[in-house]
Amino acid sequence: MSSAQTILDALVRRVEETGFGAQGLHVRVGDDDVEHHWAPDVRREVHSVAKGVCVLAAGMAADDGLVDVDEPVASSLPDWTFGAGTDEVTLRHLLTMASGVDMPWSETELTDWPDLAVEFLGRPSRGRVFQYANASTYTAMRVLATRIGDVGEYVSCRLFDPLGIEDVAWQRCPNGFVAAGEGLALRTEELARLGQLIRDRGVFGGRRIVGARWCDAMHGDWVEREGTGPGYERYAMAGWGGPGRLWRLHGAYGQMLLFDRDTDTDTDRDVDGGTVVTVTADDHFGADAFAAVVADELERQRPATPA
Repeated sequence: MSSAQTILDALVRRVEETGFGAQGLHVRVGDDDVEHHWAPDVRREVHSVAKGVCVLAAGMAADDGLVDVDEPVASSLPDWTFGAGTDEVTLRHLLTMASGVDMPWSETELTDWPDLAVEFLGRPSRGRVFQYANASTYTAMRVLATRIGDVGEYVSCRLFDPLGIEDVAWQRCPNGFVAAGEGLALRTEELARLGQLIRDRGVFGGRRIVGARWCDAMHGDWVEREGTGPGYERYAMAGWGGPGRLWRLHGAYGQMLLFDRDTDTDTDRDVDGGTVVTVTADDHFGADAFAAVVADELERQRPATPA
């Protein structure tokens, strides 16, 4: 039996023991992948996992020489009015939630203002202070759109088509722009392809789709946080550190890509071909505990290091 299958079998048992509201599980170890479903594998909203797609979009555009993620966004929006200090905010700041702009989440935030990005950048910045906000990712994609055109079309052509994922609709705001940090629906298996691409540092099916540095940026150069619970102390470009030695993309209600951070001890760089566990679920409050279950199980099944 493959290691992917033994991990999957163990996780399926843990779902059934804990009552976690999983809908699908996919495990990839090296080139081996297996999956299990408790419900039909239809496309479901992946929530904040979409933030990872936004990072890849910005990365591909940077690879193409169309954008500089460390350039102040004001250079792309010459006619906009900025709050105090916000004119120094960069795409990197927006994608790492380090703009220092306060914008509390609202279920209706895409319609609360005539233009959410104008409202966001019109507020003052407190410096490089972490403030998690969907509006930050939305604004990043608005900036990116000034350089690449429609972000949804760009992502479909440059990212989803090479992954064999077709006809993906992305929720739009009333002004016609992608919702960015949410609003994407994917099947478990499609989400797993995205996880494979990220795990393999931008290569899929032998083809480079995005530069390795953008996949690495999802779990490096962490923005450290204080006074938070386990698994929420560190944030990078869309990725959360933990639980344990894992890192993850994490959407509401339990949509997760969990990556085992196998590293080369000589270079401290990630080793290609590690483990990625894809979870789709409808269990917002059980997700953190199940992520910890995944971390524990991967650690338990990790091959012993030769003496």
